[in-house]
Amino acid sequence: MTQNSPTHVIQRIQSAYSSLSEKEKAIADFILEHPDTIIHSSINQVSEALKVADATVFRFCKRIGFKGYQALKIALASEVIHPIKDIHETISDEDSEETIFEKVFTSNIQALEYTKALDQSFREAVDVLLEAEQVFFYGNGGSGIIALDGEHKFMRSGLPSHAYTDSHMQLMTAAQLTPKNVAVFISHTGSNKDLLEVLEVANESGAKTIGITNFAKTSLSKNVHVCLYTASKETEFRSEALSSRIAQLSLLDSLYISYCIKKKEQSKHALQQVREAIARKRV
Repeated sequence: MTQNSPTHVIQRIQSAYSSLSEKEKAIADFILEHPDTIIHSSINQVSEALKVADATVFRFCKRIGFKGYQALKIALASEVIHPIKDIHETISDEDSEETIFEKVFTSNIQALEYTKALDQSFREAVDVLLEAEQVFFYGNGGSGIIALDGEHKFMRSGLPSHAYTDSHMQLMTAAQLTPKNVAVFISHTGSNKDLLEVLEVANESGAKTIGITNFAKTSLSKNVHVCLYTASKETEFRSEALSSRIAQLSLLDSLYISYCIKKKEQSKHALQQVREAIARKRV
């Protein structure tokens, strides 16, 4: 595993830490403070040291996106041997334009790598979309821009798509959803009060719901049928939410392409119609 491996243990722990239980935080603290010990210890030795069950340690590994303790150990060993250089963390107002350019791109690349490494319910999300008659995208603020991109993508798939960024319009449309509709909720924090109200209405309407949010247990992730996660780091000049935007767009890209492959004939026909219509705008 190389230095640029996407399976960074420490970053995953930091992203999820606030949502961990007390026992999970104890395991997290132990890993962060004694990474060398973890590398050379069995799961039984770690559980004995922390006075928790082996199953608790195993569940923690799954919680932060690894298949088990051994997978976590391998990833952690790579980090300890090849420390990750977070170049974008040192950004300052004295940096040159060239340096800022490099650091911003590094931040985006790492957000993609971190997100790609997470244990996602991606196939389940695709299956939900394949059964839909319509898909609705909901987001506020910066997440609203991502919702609009979702509508823009799926418009080419032949699946009727709609995006709403106004909280009143969101509630009105959510109240009219049916079990044949899918509602995609985009929120970095997963705790936006307005969006959670819309999610509650959508669930009451019987629609299938998909969430796209940061890697942590939030009100959004707990109340959607399927949740997809992003992972990114916050820096002085760039919020975590901004870094995760690239990962959110990539998740939507992946959903769109997967849907189009599964609905090939429908998507080809819709895409041809779109291309012919847009051609009228060209000289």
